[in-house]
Order: sequence, then C-alpha cells, then structure tokens
Amino acid sequence: MKKNFEYLGRLRKAMAEHAIDICIISGTDPHQSELPPRHWRGREWLTGFESENGTNGTAVVSDSDALCWTDSRYFIQAEDQLRDTGFKMMKEDGPEAVDLIDWVVEHAAQGQTVGIDGMTFSVDYARRLQDALSAKGVTLNTDFPLFDFIYPDRPARPLNPLFVHDEKIVGQSADEKIDAVLHQVELQGANAILISALDDLAWTTNLRAANDINFSPIFVGFLFLDHKNRVLFVDDQKLTDPVKAHLEKYNFKTLPYDAVKEFVAKLPASTDLLIDPAKTARGIFDHINCNVIFGGEGVAKLKSIKNETMISNLAIAMEKDGVALTRFFMMVEREYPEGKLTEVELGKRLRALRLADPSCVDESFSPILGWNEHGAIVHYEATPETDVTIQGDGLLLVDSGGQYIYGTTDITRTIALGNPTPEQRHDFTLVLKGHIALSNAIFPAGTTGHQLDVLARQFLWKEGKAYYHGTGHGVGYFINCHEGPQNIRLNINPTPLEPGMITSNEPGLYLEGRYGIRTENLIVTEKYANTEFGDFLHFHPMTLFPYDRKLIDLDIMTPEEIKWVNDYHQLVRSRLTPLVSAEEAKWLEDKTQPLTK
Repeated sequence: MKKNFEYLGRLRKAMAEHAIDICIISGTDPHQSELPPRHWRGREWLTGFESENGTNGTAVVSDSDALCWTDSRYFIQAEDQLRDTGFKMMKEDGPEAVDLIDWVVEHAAQGQTVGIDGMTFSVDYARRLQDALSAKGVTLNTDFPLFDFIYPDRPARPLNPLFVHDEKIVGQSADEKIDAVLHQVELQGANAILISALDDLAWTTNLRAANDINFSPIFVGFLFLDHKNRVLFVDDQKLTDPVKAHLEKYNFKTLPYDAVKEFVAKLPASTDLLIDPAKTARGIFDHINCNVIFGGEGVAKLKSIKNETMISNLAIAMEKDGVALTRFFMMVEREYPEGKLTEVELGKRLRALRLADPSCVDESFSPILGWNEHGAIVHYEATPETDVTIQGDGLLLVDSGGQYIYGTTDITRTIALGNPTPEQRHDFTLVLKGHIALSNAIFPAGTTGHQLDVLARQFLWKEGKAYYHGTGHGVGYFINCHEGPQNIRLNINPTPLEPGMITSNEPGLYLEGRYGIRTENLIVTEKYANTEFGDFLHFHPMTLFPYDRKLIDLDIMTPEEIKWVNDYHQLVRSRLTPLVSAEEAKWLEDKTQPLTK
C-alpha cells in the first residue's frame, strides 16, 4: 500500500483540528504557475499523481472521500498513479466530466466549512467557490495552509541566482516595458499594479533564473509598479552583482518575497491597485486595504506580441533546434535495429544533443517520448517503471523543446520505425491534413483561436475521431513554453490572434493501448493583406524539421496539401543544410525529397 494513505490520515487529522469539513487542494502556487516549484507541489506529494512536467489536478478530501480532478491529457496516467493511494480520479473535461465546485456544493452540508490555502488559489476561483458555497450556507475558510501542518520534509522555496537576459537579444529595455505596462494600467483606470504571474514578472524586468521552476527560466517573486515606485519582492540570496547593477540602473527597490502581504496592506487609500484576479492569490487579496481594480490582461497581451528582434532571434533558436533534432532522429534510425534503445535513454540523448549548444540553457519541458501505446498517453513521461525498449514495428511520438536564450521551442514529430500499417498511415495523414489546414489559414484581423480550431479537427471529425486537448497554445520568449492570453482550442477565448504572436499548431489522435499521433509546429501570426474589407492575417511556420514521409498516405492528400509539404520541406532543407555535416545534409536531403502522387 502506498504512503498516500498515511498522508491522507495526517490531512484529515489537521482538518479536524481546524474545523474543516472539506478541503480543496490546489496543484499550483501563489502565482498560479502551470508548473510550480517543488515547494508548492504538495498536491502531487499527497496524491501520488505527479511527473517532472507537473500534473494538472485539484484534489478534494472529506472524512469519507478523497478525489483528484484532472483533464483528458492525464486520464490514463492518473488512473494508473492514483491506484492504491486512497484517491479516485475525477474527469474535468470530456463527456463524463464532473464539475469540482458543483461536487463540493452538493456534498457540503449547511453549516459546514470548506478550507483552502488562499495563497494557492486565485481570487477568481476562490470567489466562484465562495459564491456557490454561500448560497448553501457553507463557510469558506481561505486561510488553511494544510502543508504547513502535514508535510514536514517539504522542499524549501527556491533561492537560485537571477541573471539578466541580454537586452540586445530582447529588443526592449526594462524601462520601455515598464512604460508600456503603466500605460495599460492607466487605460484600466488604475494608478498602480501588482504583478504576480512569474512570466509577466520575468518579461517586465528582463531577469531570469535557472532552476527555480523546471524547464522555464523564470523566478519566484512579485512586482509592484506605479509612476514613483518599482518594488521587486525577491529573496536577497538570489541577487548577484550583475543583477543588482541591472536593478539599480532601472531604479528598482527590493524587498523580501514574504513582505508582499504587509506591503499591500499599507498602500495609501489613494491607490487604485490593478490586479489580475486569475493570477493573484486570494491570500494576498485578503490583505489589500486600498481600492482594487480587476484587470491586468493588458500585461499578458504585451508579452504575447513579440517584436521583430525577438522573432528574428527565435529563427536562430529554431535552426539550432532543427540541428539537434536532425542528429537525434539520425541516431534513432541508426541504433533502432540493434533493439537496445529505450524511451528513457532517448530522453537523455535528446537532452544532451540540445544542451550541447551553449545557447540552450534547458529543455522547455520534460520530453514526451512514447513508443506505440505510450504515445496514446498525451502527457506521457517515461520512467524506469514504465520504460520500454524501442523494437519491432510501431510509431514513436516525440514532443520536446528547448529554452534557448534566443527563444523557446516546442515541436512534436511522430515517426514510423519498421513498417507502419495502412491504418497508422491513414490516421497520421488525417492529423497532418488538419495541421496543414490550420497552417494555411487566412483570416481577418480580430479573429480568435476558437474560430479557427475546427480547421485542424475537421478531417478527424468526418471519420468520427477526435482529440480533446487544445490545438494550439501561446509560447513565451525564453520564458514559459505555455503562454497566454491567446490559444487555439474549442473553448471560447475572446483574445484575437495578432501579428507577432507565437502559437503552436498541434492536432493529434490517441488510440488507447495502440498508438498516438501528434504533429506540432510553432507558427507566428503575420500580416497578409489589406483589402477593402480590412486587414487580413496568416501564419508563418517557425519550426524547422521534416515530417515522416513514410507515414503520409498520398491517396487522401490533395495537390495543394502535397505542395505545402514540399514547400515546407524545401524551407527546412535550405535553412538547416548549411549548419550540419555532409552526412547530416544527405540525411536531410533524403527526408525532404518532394512528394509525388
């Protein structure tokens, strides 16, 4: 039996001692990070549902139930990891979805108390929860820091040193960014802002750190700005001499990380403080005494639109990434017949090839390398317990990326090793056709991602097939691999796609127990034309690596789709060939030969 039963016992004891009837446990931190530092990954420790990449999930514990909600990317993984832990998986999307707040309201009795650690829930979420509970006469306690009571060997908060992201690579100074942020603040009727989101913080200051958060060079802190003050809340141990000089140059004052609550509590009554309710912790909001204005989306929007310097440098990162991938897939093909390669070994090899370039400081996430049935687990992570040898016939799905100082990469390729079946080739081509259709989209300014999403799904839907994850996410610039506010997915998102936004294009298909397919490029939104009907936009591919020609079923490809693949392969070959050896150039030439019907 796993130790999670013991942890559950500790939690229920603490709940009884603090008069908590139902506890909701977040999977994130005071900044609503997608992948929080280990210090705040207590939900994973409690439930046993975890990975290096982090796992999306929220747990609920009462005296009789222990449940963990997650989305369709993790259903298979969660079912496996939650077995024998005392926790049951609950689906938060798909046809069998159960809303967590609805469940809590249904199972909480009038007069009971629901407890959360307000520092790990956003203002928005806590407000929705509180409104729903209040209607039933249930109290919400937002000050229940459960892991302080039950997790004695909890990892410490990260104290890794910061470094300055070269502003020649960024193309904007911290002054220029802060001016743009404060302009957004004024547009929303405020005169100050508290920035809690770590990617917004890193972008605004042009500062980064290694290892505060796995696979992202952002750092733990808060930032207060008005027209007179620039206050960075960060532990002093993180400040190197070059960083101190950078902060002095741009007139930043520093205070300890934990001082943020006291600071906001003492802001003058004349302060109109802008906070993002989706990114700011309820535990901080509870201490604010001045006027609060909800907003802040403008900061994320500023960050999402890359300037010409960033896009030019990201092209360099893509070339470096393409070289590393060329060497990786050449190695896979060369050594696969020996029957000794494993998923775990491939992950180590891929990491080493990327980090061989000195401009790559880390991977942008833990690579997903799934052979055959493991490829059907959308966020599969190979471990010594799940590792398999790459042998026989099948499909290898490789989703990976790098954090280069020139930009962040994210690419998925599915390749056939041995002889693919007609069904595998057919399914791969359906996914590729959707990928191409989205890549070829031309659309008027103001179009949102959910209005384009069907382009990528249409060929699968026609055959009664589907995938349930988003088709595209925004990508940061040497920040987070996943970045908002734009995306391309079925869910309605009012944020329009604008020139300079980097977004992924990654349709897929997953057949449990058999194989998975995903094809992903990063695309940049660009101006296309101005007509009497206004401005029109289109996408330009940034990623540089071939598709597996062996998996393309030409019988269901149109001449236009074939031409698109051939043009893309010509682009890949022309950009990568000057950067590789003669042997590697020959391999690229073979992989990018024109398709002919």
